[in-house]
Amino acid sequence: MNEERKVALVAGANGVIGKNLIEHLETLPGWRVIGLSRRGGPGQIAVDLLDADDTRAKLGGLDDVTHVFYAAYVDKPTWAELVAPNLAMLTNLVDAIEPAAPGLRHISLMQGYKVYGAHLGPFKTPAREDDAGHMPPEFNVDQQSFLERRQAGKTWTWSAIRPSVVGGTALGNPMNLALAIAVYASISKELGLPLRFPGKPGAYDSLLEMTDAGLLAKATVWATGSENEAYNIANGDLFRWSDLWPRIARYFDLEVAPPLPMSLDVVMADKEGLWTSIAAKYGLEVPYSAVSSSWGFADFVFGWDYDMFADGSKARRAGFHEYAETPAMFFRLFDEFRKAKVIP
Repeated sequence: MNEERKVALVAGANGVIGKNLIEHLETLPGWRVIGLSRRGGPGQIAVDLLDADDTRAKLGGLDDVTHVFYAAYVDKPTWAELVAPNLAMLTNLVDAIEPAAPGLRHISLMQGYKVYGAHLGPFKTPAREDDAGHMPPEFNVDQQSFLERRQAGKTWTWSAIRPSVVGGTALGNPMNLALAIAVYASISKELGLPLRFPGKPGAYDSLLEMTDAGLLAKATVWATGSENEAYNIANGDLFRWSDLWPRIARYFDLEVAPPLPMSLDVVMADKEGLWTSIAAKYGLEVPYSAVSSSWGFADFVFGWDYDMFADGSKARRAGFHEYAETPAMFFRLFDEFRKAKVIP
């Protein structure tokens, strides 16, 4: 295989997953990377994947693409409303790239534990890649079904990567739990409050896992060597908020008070003025709009009053042996937010 002919097309380049994937690919010899995002950016193509014509116009000339990494996502109010646009974006991308790039070798699809019904309520844990499906709607399942049908008889292969909640540093992202915690802690400290766990009763003691974005990037590239397989990818350790939350509080020099269920999406709705004063006081360089996009997602995660973890042994048996320590991941991300003047 000619290493010089590996050309990666990364959809969702500005997200937590896509950003770290691009950074990892750029460290590897023999790869050239093209990022895709709606708003564009350095080294990226600005494209509206919901618009089939725009997608063909922007991507139809990319005849040297060998690998597609799909991590794009559009949010909607309900599970049912998520299906059509998220399936359309993947379909439009493949419709544009497949005929244009005769050397296409692999399409990587980013999924998650929603495949197992994890978002619906208590589910079988540890979840395994061959577990029975659940009642739709679920766009992750529809996207994989599309790739399975499309790949039949083709020379390219696909992989489906299933991380838990991903820890990374991308801003303005609707699913950045680490950033939501860091901003919540910073606001609590400014108000002279202890750090209270805001989730549902029972969520404080549930068994959970996370996926470091850097680890996920390595696994995603590794999985391009597989043929039509799905893999659970997580850090490799389990935790409970009841153990980790006091450690997070200590990082921010905060006391811990008993958990108090509250919606961060609601209680943080009026905090822009406070954040503006915090930013001025500590010389922060990021506006509230860039750090307040994940409150709803944090509420979702903190509402898991049931175990949330999967079996990652399939990937290990196939040869991927990387792991990460979850507490260390959080503290490293908090350090990076401070260094970038995102939080005090």
